[in-house]
Amino acid sequence: MLLPCVRRVPARRLRRALPLACSCPAQGPSPRGYSRGAGGKGLVLGIYSSEKDEGAAQFTSAGDAFDRLVSGKLRELLSLCGPPLKKGKTRIFHGLHQDFPSVAVVGLGKKNAGVNDQENWNEGKENIRAAVAVGCRQIQDLEIPCVEVDPCGDAQAAAEGAVLGLHEYNELKQKKKPVVTPQLHGSAESEAWQKGVTYAEGQNLARYLMEAPANYITPIKFAEHIEQKLRSFSNVKVHIRPESWIATQEMGAFLSVAKGSAEPPIFLEIHYLGGANTNDSPLVFVGKGVTFDSGGISLKPSSGMDAMRADMGGAATVCSAIVTAAALNLPLNIIGLAPLCENMPSGKANKPGDVVRAKNGKTIQVDNTDAEGRLLLADALCYAHNFKPRAVVNAATLTGAMDVALGSAATGVFTNSSWLWTHLYEASVLTGDRVWRMPLFEHYTKQVTDCPLADLSNIGKYSRAGGACTAAAFLKEFVTASHWAHLDIAGVMSNKDEVPYLQKGMAGRPTRTLVEFAARLSQDSHNTK
Repeated sequence: MLLPCVRRVPARRLRRALPLACSCPAQGPSPRGYSRGAGGKGLVLGIYSSEKDEGAAQFTSAGDAFDRLVSGKLRELLSLCGPPLKKGKTRIFHGLHQDFPSVAVVGLGKKNAGVNDQENWNEGKENIRAAVAVGCRQIQDLEIPCVEVDPCGDAQAAAEGAVLGLHEYNELKQKKKPVVTPQLHGSAESEAWQKGVTYAEGQNLARYLMEAPANYITPIKFAEHIEQKLRSFSNVKVHIRPESWIATQEMGAFLSVAKGSAEPPIFLEIHYLGGANTNDSPLVFVGKGVTFDSGGISLKPSSGMDAMRADMGGAATVCSAIVTAAALNLPLNIIGLAPLCENMPSGKANKPGDVVRAKNGKTIQVDNTDAEGRLLLADALCYAHNFKPRAVVNAATLTGAMDVALGSAATGVFTNSSWLWTHLYEASVLTGDRVWRMPLFEHYTKQVTDCPLADLSNIGKYSRAGGACTAAAFLKEFVTASHWAHLDIAGVMSNKDEVPYLQKGMAGRPTRTLVEFAARLSQDSHNTK
C-alpha cells in the first residue's frame, strides 16, 4: 500500500493540500484516483540541494515557473514530504495540473557543481544526467507515454539523461515496457536539447548492437544495420568488403581468426566526408568487430560466455560515433574501419603455436587463440595508413586485464601523442564517460617481440603480467602514424549499476566521448603538430 508523505501534518494544512497526493516511488503504484496512463504528459522538474543543511532547497527556473502556475502548491507539498531531496532522489506528485497528471521532482545536488578535478568529470552535468534519468523512469513506470523534461540549466545533459535512461533492449520479449517519448519542457534551449538527443541516440545504437544476440548480429547483419543507418546521408559512402577482398589485401591475421567460423568475415569501411575539402586528411576510427568470441581453441569458460556477443563493442562504438557525427553534420572527414568476424573452435580454427602473417608482412605466433582481437586490429591498423590520416583512434574490448586495472570507471587509453590524449581527455570530462592514460613503455614491447617462431607473439612473454599494456605494445607494432590512440574498452563494456543513467546491460561506452572528441577535432583550427 502506498503511504502518503503528508502524515503527522495539522489537519488545516492537510486539507489545503488535498486532493493532491505525494508518493515516494519505492512504495508502490500511484494513489487511487490517478490511474496509470490516464492522459496528459508527465513532467520532470529539478531541485537543487541547499548550500546549508538547514536551508530551503531551490527550484530550477522551470520548477519555479511551474510552482507559480500551481499557486505554490508544489513547494508546499515538498515541505510536507519531509527532508529536502538529496542528489539523485525523486518524489512523485499527482494531480497538480491537468496537463501533467504526474510530476517527478528530482534532486540535482549543489547548484554550482562544475568540473571535479578529483573525479575528472563535470559533476554538474553528471548530476543532471542521473537525476533526469531517474525521473523519466518513474514516469515510465506510471505508463504515461510522454514526458516533458526540465532542462535543469543544461539541456544537452538533460536530454542525454532522458534518452539514455529510458533505453532498454527488449526487442525479443513479448511483454515490453511502455515506450516513453521525452521532450524539452519549454523552448529556450531546443538546439542544445536536440544535440543531447543525438548524442544519446548514438550511444543507444551501440548498446543495441552490443546487446543483441550473436545469431541476430552476425558480421554481415552488423554491416547492413550500419549501412541502413547511414543511407540517408549523401556525404557518406559505405563499403561492405567480402572475404575475397580481405584476401586480396593480404590481411592474413584477420583471416586466420575468421576461418574458424561458418560465418564469413566482413570488412566494413565507412567514409564520412563532412569537411569543407573532401581531400583533407581524415580522422580514422578502427573498431574490433568480433561478433561472438568463444575464445577459439583456447576456449573460454562457459560461465559468462554469452556476454561475448558484445566483443564487437569497439566496432559498435566507432560506427555509432560516425552515425552521430553525420547526424550532427560535423565539419571534418572521418573514415571508419571495422573487421567483423566470429572467433570459433572448428577444425579450421587457429591452433596455439600457429604462425600467421599480417598485412605489413610481420609474422605473428598465435600462442593464445583467445587473444584474437589484436590480430584483427593489426591488419585494420595497417590498412588505415592508406588514407594518410590526421589521427588514428581504435577501440576494442581487448583485454580482461583492463577490467582488472580500471574496472568500469574509465576507458584505458594508450597513445603515442600528447596532443591526441589532451583532446580525448577534455572530451571525456564533458561527457562524463571518462578516459585514463596508460603506459606504452618499451618494457612491454620487449615482451611481445621476444618470440621463438615469429616476429611477434600475440601475448606477452610473462602471460598475465601487464596484459592490457602488452596488448597495446603489440598493436603499436602495426602503427606508423604519429597520432594514434588505442582505447581498451573491456572494463566499460557493460553496466550493472555503476552509471546511474544507464540501465543494466551493455553500455555502449565510450560512444559519446568519441563523438565529442571528433567535434573538438573539427573545431581545432591549428594544424596537428
